[in-house]
This record gives sequence, structure tokens and C-alpha cells, in this order.
Amino acid sequence: MAIDIETAKKRLEAKREELEGLSDLSREARDTVELDQQAVGRLSRMDAMQQQAMAEAQERTRQLDLQRIEQAYRRIRDDDYGYCATCDEEIPDGRLAIDPMAERCVKCA
Repeated sequence: MAIDIETAKKRLEAKREELEGLSDLSREARDTVELDQQAVGRLSRMDAMQQQAMAEAQERTRQLDLQRIEQAYRRIRDDDYGYCATCDEEIPDGRLAIDPMAERCVKCA
């Protein structure tokens, strides 16, 4: 079964838009936590710092996924998209629908 490159590009673009939108929404959560003791109690500051750390970790994951999207576009340009990087078998469309950046089939992942 041939891989539908146009569908793949649409999936990748939709994923990119989703990641960029989430990144924009979480920008405030990643801002530096104010340590004003009059305005915020100790536990509230600790909670805010923990939330900031979680938001930063999620942003790192989003940035890695954006890099994976660029790698997927590179594989499309090189006519390697949809083929496992390990065994060179075709990656099923169902897997690509779930993760359009997938580089490996389920068996090799």
C-alpha cells in the first residue's frame, strides 16, 4: 500500500499547529516565579515553582516533537517517509495517523 504523502503533510502540519498553540498557551506558566513574600505564602511559592518546572518540562517535550516534525518533512523530501528506519519495512498508516512523526514500525520501536 502506497503512503499518501499529502495526508502525511496535513497530519504533520496539524500536529505542528497544535504544539505551537500549546506552547503559546503555556508561556505564562513558564515565566519566572515571583518570590514576593508579602504577596505569596511559602507553600504557594513552592506550588508555583513546581507548576513552572512542569510547564518547562512539557515545553521541552513539545520542542522535541517539533524537531521530529522537521525530521519527518526531511524524510518526505528524501522519499523515506513511512518506512522504518531500522528494518526498512513500511510503517502502517494507523501508526502514522497516531504519530505522524514515527520513524520506526511498532516491532522496532
